[in-house]
Amino acid sequence: MHADAIQEVQKLQPIQLRAVVDSDLSKARQMATAYDCEAGDDYQSLLEREDIQAVHLCTPHHLHADIAARFLRAGKHVLTEKPMAHSLEAAETLLTTAQQSSAQLGVCFQNRYNLPSCQIREIIDNGTLGRLVCLKGVVTWHRDASYYTDSPWRGRWATEGGGVLINQAIHTLDLLRWFGGEVVSVRGSATADVLEETIEVEDTAHASIQFASGVRGLFYATNGYLTNSPVELELVFENGTLYQRRDCLFLYRDGQEIQLAEPPTGPREPTPVRGKSYWGSSHRKLIADFYKHIRSGSPFPLDGTEGFKTMQLIEQIYRSSRTRVSR
Repeated sequence: MHADAIQEVQKLQPIQLRAVVDSDLSKARQMATAYDCEAGDDYQSLLEREDIQAVHLCTPHHLHADIAARFLRAGKHVLTEKPMAHSLEAAETLLTTAQQSSAQLGVCFQNRYNLPSCQIREIIDNGTLGRLVCLKGVVTWHRDASYYTDSPWRGRWATEGGGVLINQAIHTLDLLRWFGGEVVSVRGSATADVLEETIEVEDTAHASIQFASGVRGLFYATNGYLTNSPVELELVFENGTLYQRRDCLFLYRDGQEIQLAEPPTGPREPTPVRGKSYWGSSHRKLIADFYKHIRSGSPFPLDGTEGFKTMQLIEQIYRSSRTRVSR
């Protein structure tokens, strides 16, 4: 996903994919052949290379924070896949490292760059529909036992850091937080309803989220469905309601429904790999913006602070589930 996006971005910006690294050298060589770059099996070999200025981390969750910190201390920009760490403590340590580094840390929440998300954010900022009253997000996806057994780091607290909350639904939680603002309390539950014999983490979660603005959010996510349905979002304002369905944004007001946004088309918005359109298709937009900010020296908006806030929300749901009180 990242390599394809980089190839698209380099048509418009002077960047170049120099190397891919994997602990399995055969996988690195396969990628290097496909993308015409070097292959390696030790990321530390990149730390002192002056021709490497930025690194993308697409590793298992528990490796994100430590590897990112090493590159940041070496003065290299880092764009890490979500989550920024597998635990809140590791995320806090990484955030401190990023704040002390001359380089930038970016966290990959590409769904903020989807057209419906941008339009929703603009409507909130402009007050076009009045005050936001409440919002909800629903994620119903499918992960079978083989998804976890084929990659043993998944489904474990020590390496994945959680289940559907921290891996799949983290994007939707990030959007709810981005739209709703500062979170003041959370009441939630996280359980293994379908895959309890395979994983030690949750496959299903729900939460009620109270924001400082008075907005209330409702959230539900599961990996126990039998298909990967598009994420559903609903935002109720004083003067209308926005719905996001299948990458389309609709406005319902005065008894009429109007479509505000359609799925992206055209050569600059390639179809997501392996047909997983429910991922969203905005990696290219995020990566292009990341390098735009690096080149200008301005702060990338999806930085460690933003990544940490979303990690805090996830941890609040886990804590509430364990204690059965609002956090």
